[in-house]
Amino acid sequence: MRKAAIALAVAVSSIAMITGLVAAKGPAKDALPPGSVSRAEGLKAWKRIEAVVTHPRCANCHVDAKAIPVWSPSGEGKDRVHGMNIHAGMSRIGAEGLRCSTCHMTSTQPNDPAPAPLRAGIDWQLAPVDFIWYGKSGAEICAQLKNPKRNGGRDVVALLAHLRHDESLSGFIPRAWQPGAGRATPPGTFEQHVKDMAMWGAAGQPCPN
Repeated sequence: MRKAAIALAVAVSSIAMITGLVAAKGPAKDALPPGSVSRAEGLKAWKRIEAVVTHPRCANCHVDAKAIPVWSPSGEGKDRVHGMNIHAGMSRIGAEGLRCSTCHMTSTQPNDPAPAPLRAGIDWQLAPVDFIWYGKSGAEICAQLKNPKRNGGRDVVALLAHLRHDESLSGFIPRAWQPGAGRATPPGTFEQHVKDMAMWGAAGQPCPN
């Protein structure tokens, strides 16, 4: 009887573990039911998203095939080409010359005040060349983000999962709001950005004209 009870307990535990694994692969917990947000509210959410993705803290590494990151030096009023003649090359990590990791360490430690090099919990690199944000309008970025052929094959739930995955690694996205003293941050917070992405998705990912 006792052996049977133990066997049953093991079986239940195994099922719970398997169920947990399946659940972990299910829809992101942040997702909202499709259609639960109006188009008007979705567009308002997009405007807040736009303010984040066009902010230099986010857009400076979303550059074109020239692979030259943009720099926003502390205390200066406008962006300029990254100092020290940095060129990330086709590799997008600077493997052809000077690697980004030469200065930008992979670390989960808090960022030091400017002008110390920024760091993150994942290896430093430019965004893929297809994900150009720098110099693009909000409408152009919106069209890119909602198109799975241009956003890494992600639907709304996958976009939210991407945000949370990056957060779990202390990656570039949450670090935009934690760049170290003396540096500007995007408006709002990381959590607000996640909520806005969920609202935009539930509204059908509307884009401005």
